[in-house]
Amino acid sequence: MRVAVLAGIAVLMTVGVYGLVAGIVKLDDAGLYLSQRTGDGVLPRLVRRLGRCVLAFAPWLMKLLSVLGTAAMFLVGGGILAHGIPWLEHWITDIAELRTGVAGMELVLAAMTPILANLAIGLVAGALVLVTVDLAKRTRSVLR
Repeated sequence: MRVAVLAGIAVLMTVGVYGLVAGIVKLDDAGLYLSQRTGDGVLPRLVRRLGRCVLAFAPWLMKLLSVLGTAAMFLVGGGILAHGIPWLEHWITDIAELRTGVAGMELVLAAMTPILANLAIGLVAGALVLVTVDLAKRTRSVLR
């Protein structure tokens, strides 16, 4: 029963996520379609205006999603690295559990510390990989 429920949830989540992504990818097509609708009434004019608004909004949404997606990858990568290095994970946990003495901020800081630490670890790891790949490319071009 548990396996069936888990498999069902996995299928629904997969369909939902890919459906959402497909909707975002086709957002500009939908906006173009709506903006080209014909008619002289109030409703057709509203639909055309909605289509133009969607067309104007779509590039901003894509830029926002690219920035948020990149940040999410750094957070996930940093979290994976932090969990794979026991002393680093314990250090982050110890810092998160420190009491600041600022009333009401303990919970916020306890929640934000691991997130910011994972982001920092992900950024550092990404920078190291970038430098390593760049050095390898330069070395390869010099050796040719």
